[in-house]
Order: sequence, then structure tokens, then C-alpha cells
Amino acid sequence: MPPVYTPVWLLVHLPLRVGLLRWNESNKYFCNLPKMNKNRILNLFWQQLAASNQAALLLDYDGTLAPFRIERDRALPYLGVREVLAAIRRETTTRVVIISGRTIDDLLPLLALDPPPEVWGCHGWEWLDADGYRPVVELPEKALSGLRDASHWVKEEKLIGYCEHKPASLAIHWRGLSDYEIENLQTKVLVRWQLVAERSGLNIHPFDGGLELRCPGKNKGTAVRSVLEGLPKGQPIAFLGDDQTDEDGFEALKGRGLGVLVRSEPRQTHADLQIAPPQELIDFFELWLHNAPRKETAIERGSP
Repeated sequence: MPPVYTPVWLLVHLPLRVGLLRWNESNKYFCNLPKMNKNRILNLFWQQLAASNQAALLLDYDGTLAPFRIERDRALPYLGVREVLAAIRRETTTRVVIISGRTIDDLLPLLALDPPPEVWGCHGWEWLDADGYRPVVELPEKALSGLRDASHWVKEEKLIGYCEHKPASLAIHWRGLSDYEIENLQTKVLVRWQLVAERSGLNIHPFDGGLELRCPGKNKGTAVRSVLEGLPKGQPIAFLGDDQTDEDGFEALKGRGLGVLVRSEPRQTHADLQIAPPQELIDFFELWLHNAPRKETAIERGSP
């Protein structure tokens, strides 16, 4: 039997009040990692969650909460996701945070959660807190100039239909194209954007379904670290993501929380677990709802 791996953060923060555990057997669905390891990690995490006063649930959007769609404005959450997230927010003390590469304005109508949760958009460049505060995005002039040059080139090459403009980046999407079309488009964009990046200090990031030319300095890892700064040590926290851009978030969470890769196909990752959407994702959220501290219980324990 292989050695059982248990994250140090779970061993350190494992609560002694095991009698508070709210548990059921639906954790058996976790796959793609050694079964003994995953079950042990999950058992400990649900115990920690059940014994806590507050918790944080950090979530990517595309590929995690919602399936990828060629029509990006139609990428609605998987059936049941919106309802269970609304229940988690309504019934528990969980701080739900969305961390996405999309803009906040794109995300809010797709999420359709009332009131809107805390959202970090554009890989951490945008921020909307739960009270509605939203600071203005400010970029260095050199980066803004590079994005303007790249946008002008996109228009000249008649690639507007593939391009997404964001406050801190440009993205080219090729989902739905043939392999031949993708190769040609990728090569064309890379040749030009590499010149722009060298002059302006911008970075080129591949993602599942395209390329992004982005201002450096922030990513999903910096967003996760910003959330962590306001949390007490030992508070249960999990981050769910699917893409390579989510690996920054998984790395930032190491030693503090649970990283969950939401993906059907296995790959190398910094996450602790892998689950396949949509059913295993729904199961995870239902387990969270089942085990998370209720608002009335937190009040009884003296939590604000």
C-alpha cells in the first residue's frame, strides 16, 4: 500500500471537536488520485469545516462552474450550481469569492446571484467586494500603449470576432475552430504579440481555448493571497479551478487550504484533489453545504 499523504495544513488545523462533524458517504466519488489519500484529505477537511465558525470558498468560473461554450455569453453555470451556491451563501457563514479571467461585467449576469458575491475579475486586476465597492483599474502607461497597439493590429487583421477586450489584457479565443485554423491563428497572433510584448513589457499567457496578452503583476495567485490576508490562520478555505491559469491560485493556497482541480481529464497540478464536472462538482458543493458552519450556530459560538 502506498504511503498516505496528508497536507500539513490539515494536520495542524484539525479540530478536536470531532463530535460536531456533519458527514455523509458521498465523498466516494473523488477520482484520479490515490483513493486512500483523497478520502483521508477530505475526511479531515470536512471535520475542520464542521468545527469552524467561518469558511471561504474560492471559485473559478469557465470550466469550473460552467462548461466552455463557443458563445461565451451563453456559458451559464451547470444545472444546480447556482442554487447550491445560493444556499451556501444564505445558510452558512461561508465567504464565497469568484476568481476569474473574465471581466466582472461579463461574470455578474452569468452568475445571476443576488446579491452579487465578491468577485476578482481579469485574473485579479478587477475587484468587486461583497458590499459593492469596486476600485478603478489603473495600468502603467507602457502597458496601456502596448494593449492599444495590439488592439489596433487585431482590427487591421480583421480578427475582432476572435478578440476579447479587458481592462488589463486582450484575449484571442479559438474554441470551435479546426486544428488547422487554430494553428494558423495561433502562429499569426504569437508573431505579432511577441513584438508588442517585448516593447511594452506585457506577457503572453496560453489558456484553454486561446491566448492572452496581459499586463504583468497580478494573476489568480495574487487574488487568492489578497483573500488570505484577511482570513485568520486555520480558517477552512478551498479554491476550485480547472485551467493552467488556476495553477497560480493552487500554488498560493499551499499550506493554507484545499486546492481542487475540476476537470475530467487528469493532468499535472498543484491541486490536492481532482473532481469531474458536473456531478462531482455538485456533490462537493452539497457536502460543503452539509458541513459548513450555519449562521445561527456561528452566532451561538460568538462569531460576528
